[in-house]
Amino acid sequence: MKRILLLLTLTLILIPALGCRSSRPPREDPILRLSAAEALEQGKAMLEAEKYLKARRLLTHAFEVEPNSRSGREALLLSADALYLHGGFDNYIKCEAKYRDFLNRFPTSEHAEYAQFQLANCLSKRVERPDRDQKVTQQALDAYQEFLRLYPTSAYVEEVHGKIEEVRDKLAKHELVVGRFYLRYGLCIATIHRLEYLQQEYPTFSRMDEVLYQIGLAYERCERAEEAEAAFAELRQKYPASEYVALLAEKEAKDARKKKR
Repeated sequence: MKRILLLLTLTLILIPALGCRSSRPPREDPILRLSAAEALEQGKAMLEAEKYLKARRLLTHAFEVEPNSRSGREALLLSADALYLHGGFDNYIKCEAKYRDFLNRFPTSEHAEYAQFQLANCLSKRVERPDRDQKVTQQALDAYQEFLRLYPTSAYVEEVHGKIEEVRDKLAKHELVVGRFYLRYGLCIATIHRLEYLQQEYPTFSRMDEVLYQIGLAYERCERAEEAEAAFAELRQKYPASEYVALLAEKEAKDARKKKR
């Protein structure tokens, strides 16, 4: 009985103490006390110091306090920059969303062309390998082309043209990978269609020597000897130093030895 009374007494003593401890207000984040201008300046300093997480918190606060002010507009754009500079797949998704948000809110801003350029860059950073789905690659190409449509006299135009060539090259590599896959499994007609499309759509592709070699092999598999020879002749003429010219020579020597047997 005495033990039960002792436990009840301790319980009555501890419950109020615990209640007092849990009722304390949480410590206030000092960033919340800053004005938009103060948070913006501190955010810029953190961005300059490459402390991107701290910069994002400060810049996000600056925008949330005064979203339509000059400080708020600048903070929104810089918070997107912080995500882009920090890097990583998830951050590139987030920075794309922030640049879109900026363009939707402030389409006539003097910084709109920069936001459109960076939006395309965020997409370009997320491009998958050639053997994967190329949806984001196409989105990046569309975003760069939209930039040229909207800002044809921008200082970024030359750089954008270079980015477009890079993205188109990645799309072409995907077509080549698919064509090689078809050929590996004996689907010569599918290979020809895929690689002919590549030749028409991406004439400046950086690996056109391999395209000519693969399409020549596909023509041979389909018993279209004249077209195969034309592809191989073009390969030799345009890319005499290519590794695929050497591979072709090895192949032809091997074929000649087989015929002698």
